[in-house]
Amino acid sequence: MILFQCDYNEGAHPRVMEKLLETNLEQTVGYGEDGHCARAAGLIRKACGDDTLAVHFLVGGTQTNMTVIAAALRPHQGVIAAQTGHINCHETGAVESTGHKVLALPHQDGKIGAAQVEALCEAHLQDASFEHTVQPKMVYISNPTEYGTLYGRKELEELSAVCRKYGLYLFLDGARLGYGLAAADNELDLPCLAACCDVFYIGGTKVGALFGEAVVISNDELKKDFRYLIKQKGGMLAKGRLLGVQFEALFEDGLYLEISRHADRLADKLREAFRQAGFPMLAESRTNQIFPVMPDALLKELAGRYGFSYQERVDETHSAVRFCTSWATKEENIDRLIADLKRMRQAV
Repeated sequence: MILFQCDYNEGAHPRVMEKLLETNLEQTVGYGEDGHCARAAGLIRKACGDDTLAVHFLVGGTQTNMTVIAAALRPHQGVIAAQTGHINCHETGAVESTGHKVLALPHQDGKIGAAQVEALCEAHLQDASFEHTVQPKMVYISNPTEYGTLYGRKELEELSAVCRKYGLYLFLDGARLGYGLAAADNELDLPCLAACCDVFYIGGTKVGALFGEAVVISNDELKKDFRYLIKQKGGMLAKGRLLGVQFEALFEDGLYLEISRHADRLADKLREAFRQAGFPMLAESRTNQIFPVMPDALLKELAGRYGFSYQERVDETHSAVRFCTSWATKEENIDRLIADLKRMRQAV
């Protein structure tokens, strides 16, 4: 069985593992106050082009989203997100468990726009009973989105401008950020994210690390006391240096983007094979997530040899599914799947 369900089926990139082994018997202080975390944070600030950024390391995406949002919002405030946003539909109510409502908006291939955010804010302000409703205070987006799509530079800048106009924080979930930055049609880079977002994070769990996410904070309001919230939410790892060591390996010589490009290249190859076999895409993207629409009978046959994820029902006989490539995907496994697609299509 070859697995394409997600981009964290494997452990960690060999260079990350080598770095962990090299430093295994070092004695360091705990809780992320060691030299490795400091160096990794410096490498990330350099990549972002801003020495004033605060950088913190947490273990996983849900923990990161919950901690950032809880740190930013007062009890009566909520966070705006797409209906398909990870915090809205795939984190077991983690944000709501902290006492904050997710204000979900309709999406276009996983994205929300500045006009939608402005309309929601205006509706709140113009409501005579606004004090009886949750106050919007943050906008949460993912890049890539849950559909593998990307925000363009203009879209991000417009969202940032609307957030500043209405006093909202802009938070970008970068669990798969590497695959977005390396994509052929990408318009963003880390300096742009640092300039437009109040806070974002660089995903490691899905991009070559054993585990770990790097939270990058540009807004001084959110920097204050953030470590208190990390501790309170159970995110302060005693052996925090394990996070710093991994991000050192990912950022000291361009490994993060190098391995992301590998995943995107193989995804493009597989995506084209699906198209040539006559299977359309639910959403168009150039990142590592692929969403072909296929007959249920063929999916049942594929499921005997490959792991993939169900996405949604399209009609009575067709479903959209998700195939993911990763930094560790082998080209021979892509070629094997492509050969099976060709054979199956010829048999139809």
